Amino acid sequence: MEYRPYYLGREWVRLGHEVTVVAASISHVRTNPPNIRGSITQETIDGICYLWLRTPAYNGNGIPRALNIFTFVIQLLLHRTWIAKIVRPDTVIASSTYPLDIVAARAIAMKSQAKLVFEVHDLWPLSPIELGGMSRHHPFVILMQWAEDFAYRTADIVVSMLPKTMEHMLQHGMDPQKFVYIPNGVDVAEWRVEPDSIPEEHRRAIWGLKAKEHFLIGYAGAHGLANVLEIFVDAAYQLQEYPVTFLLIGQGPEKEKLIRRVQERCQTNVVFLSPVEKRVIPAILQEMDAHYISLKGDPLFRFGVSPNKLMDYMMSARPVIYAVQSGNDMVADSGCGISIPPEEPEEVVQSILKLMSLAKEERIEMGKRGRDYILANHDYQVLARQFVASLK
Repeated sequence: MEYRPYYLGREWVRLGHEVTVVAASISHVRTNPPNIRGSITQETIDGICYLWLRTPAYNGNGIPRALNIFTFVIQLLLHRTWIAKIVRPDTVIASSTYPLDIVAARAIAMKSQAKLVFEVHDLWPLSPIELGGMSRHHPFVILMQWAEDFAYRTADIVVSMLPKTMEHMLQHGMDPQKFVYIPNGVDVAEWRVEPDSIPEEHRRAIWGLKAKEHFLIGYAGAHGLANVLEIFVDAAYQLQEYPVTFLLIGQGPEKEKLIRRVQERCQTNVVFLSPVEKRVIPAILQEMDAHYISLKGDPLFRFGVSPNKLMDYMMSARPVIYAVQSGNDMVADSGCGISIPPEEPEEVVQSILKLMSLAKEERIEMGKRGRDYILANHDYQVLARQFVASLK
């Protein structure tokens, strides 16, 4: 799933609103694609009406993904009259990584005389330029830049998940009165779980290490280039003489390379585990002694970050090592861990040794500060109400 629209939509349904999500049938963020019947498939999930538009499959960020994007936007435009008639929305929210869907969203909003909201996940086309190395003169980038500028000018409200984006948006034509910051959040109810929900593979590995009284450092999430996890396993290499084990849970394009890196150096203190269902994440994270999150040192993060995994880490009430240089730092703000520069193994080593040297009670208190911070600022029940209030 793309969980933010789902969590917000579910809360809006509970508040008495009718919610429809129109989405592509194929997306790289979705583990299991929906069952498609015809060009549009309707499905109800927890009171939310989903309209799935058939789109082509893709892998990576090449031409097939661009084809998926254009197919979805074109289908939205072709079906705009039907969607406006069936849904009859009061508010239309354009919410995707890329800004091009604002064109179709505005067409639907105009037909429905509805308010138009542009919700920003990432700053496109700045992300493919600064992270992907695309030229500013590439036709795809030029089109996305036009769409971003068009969105800031024409939307009634601009909702950003990133806290430091307002200046960038003003430079691209946004009226400052349109700006609203609503970050990602957590579903607090998902954290009422039992430890026996952990799969056997993961339980055996974790409890075996606990029996040896090892300090467990966890990473749960994508194993991609942006996560620079080679720094994590390099830090583990320097700590082989200590009773500490690094656990990496998840999947991604860099995982096999990381496994080879560990095997070539005969490291025994790094354990790779398969991905788990989202419902299992709380139970697993609470079995760790601390968590680790990292991102490449990139100027793009000056606008801030809002990673779901960080919020999950903090909800688990465990200390966090935050190897990210960004415009915001929830770990420092809450006092729930240690913030260090990115891509420096020695800094990771020293932060782990520091956490290991603390009394257990001190680590418990540190972790509790993170959980309290998330409950106060990132509960989806609260965020959903803030979103509706911004419309008024």
